[in-house]
Amino acid sequence: MKFLPSQLAYLLGERDRELRRNISALFKYLAFLAVTVTLFSGLFHVIMLHEGQQHSWLTGLYWTLTVMSTLGFGDITFHGDLGRVFSIVVLMSGIVLLLIVLPFVFIRSFYAPWLEAQVRSRAPRSVPEAQHGHVIICRYDEIAVELIERLEEYSIPYHVVESDPVAAANLHGDGVSVVAGEPFAAATYRALGADRARLVFANLGDAANTNVTLTVREVAPEVPILALASDENSVDVLELSGATKVLPLKHQLGEHLASRVAVGTPKAHRIGRLEDLVIAEFPIENTRLGGRSIRDTRLRELTDLSIVAVWERGRLLPAGPDTMLSAHSVPVIIGTEEQLTDLDALFVIYHPNDFPVLVIGGGTVGVAAARALRERDVRVTILERDPALEQSLAESADRVVVGDAADLSVVMSAGLAEAPSVMLTTNDDATNIFLAVYCRRLNPDVRIVSRISEGWNLAAIHRAGADFALSHGSLAARSVLSAVQGSDLVVLGEGAELFVEVVPAVLEGKTLADSGIGARTGLNVIAVRTDGVSVSNPVADTELGRGARLVMLGTIEQHQSFVKLFC
Repeated sequence: MKFLPSQLAYLLGERDRELRRNISALFKYLAFLAVTVTLFSGLFHVIMLHEGQQHSWLTGLYWTLTVMSTLGFGDITFHGDLGRVFSIVVLMSGIVLLLIVLPFVFIRSFYAPWLEAQVRSRAPRSVPEAQHGHVIICRYDEIAVELIERLEEYSIPYHVVESDPVAAANLHGDGVSVVAGEPFAAATYRALGADRARLVFANLGDAANTNVTLTVREVAPEVPILALASDENSVDVLELSGATKVLPLKHQLGEHLASRVAVGTPKAHRIGRLEDLVIAEFPIENTRLGGRSIRDTRLRELTDLSIVAVWERGRLLPAGPDTMLSAHSVPVIIGTEEQLTDLDALFVIYHPNDFPVLVIGGGTVGVAAARALRERDVRVTILERDPALEQSLAESADRVVVGDAADLSVVMSAGLAEAPSVMLTTNDDATNIFLAVYCRRLNPDVRIVSRISEGWNLAAIHRAGADFALSHGSLAARSVLSAVQGSDLVVLGEGAELFVEVVPAVLEGKTLADSGIGARTGLNVIAVRTDGVSVSNPVADTELGRGARLVMLGTIEQHQSFVKLFC
């Protein structure tokens, strides 16, 4: 109660027009109620005089309030029918005006706005003056959720912009670092300390991102800005507006999915760099390596490359000398560019499957994937349900089939039985899961690559038969994090991350086996860098010296376990 005066002052000082209208309505109703009580008190005296009774004006007010509030003490009563009828009218009026309408008007016009004002007041409006090196995220969406998880993993401060103070207060209550403000107002970015920020991430629509970029440049001319672009034609506009880097997300998603298909002569696919080392994947399919252990492949002996992990139908497994490779395995390798070239040379002897890749879904992602494949001289067939898109898709594919992919005759006529790979690019996870089951049953040997929209559908899409899946939220979050850290983008796949950590003090001088990193956290140490020299796929007796850096593969949860146990 001692805070009530200050809260009322805040409420009455609020500049919200709707709030002022509500308070005005409340006062008008109270004035109407006062007039009604006064009128009934006057009529009480008139009827009492008619019955030969005389009372004071205070008694009339007392009687009116006791009857209207249904207390009805009964110490003052009428003796005639006229007085009793009047009592009934006062009683019914009191039930309606005091017991029904007044609580509703009070809650609607005063109490609810007061509570909302308190919620609004809890949303931060600025960041501390000492805050620097933070990331500003212009909207809280599924991409922001993925990005925040990764930023927190590396203890990088961030702030989300939210225009609705109530939504901002709710996010603040959920532990999200949020600032209430309009994303297109220069004052918002001044309050956010944009000139001291590490990066501004514009994740609104293309036109809105242009507005954000221009606004941020007014406040902080030098801060890096990474902007999303839904349309490739928006890239130039965003760059001209001042964006440091533009991420055409859907097009890049299509290109990353296209790089994971098994088609043509087997070849290592570069997925990222780690200073002088290159991380890549290569498919076992259509080679004679299936059914052998990693030791029996003799790849280390022939190329000096190290197999550090193996994708097996959507699961990233640690690699050892006795790990068996199946026809569907995709080993993850680490080495130099020259070593990868030697690896590619070993595979030219194998005859590729030259049938067209089947892309199901002719949206932005599907078209981007088809174009990326055709740039590699790979034939592509697009299966699209909407006949209105047939003509436009003809420019991106060698063949366009119009029909429902769930129709057996349609999907078989599109070439599913012979296709080396199928790409599922519809924007509906349920549809992609259904199609993955369908395609896997019809062609057990086909490689299925799929996009997903929600991370929680990853396990489902792999259970359905997909070999590789990637979401646009995960891709965007990794792209932003790589920009924040100034490192190359490494996209291993959904659910797999690359972490680089300095050897913790508690592990200095221990061997890799004695450290218990793999056994206690599940992380796979794929390289150890000491004084600029990298040892890939280190053996168990590798000593972890002071200042050495560990390069590890695993999930975010596994990395969190590493930090908790050793750091």
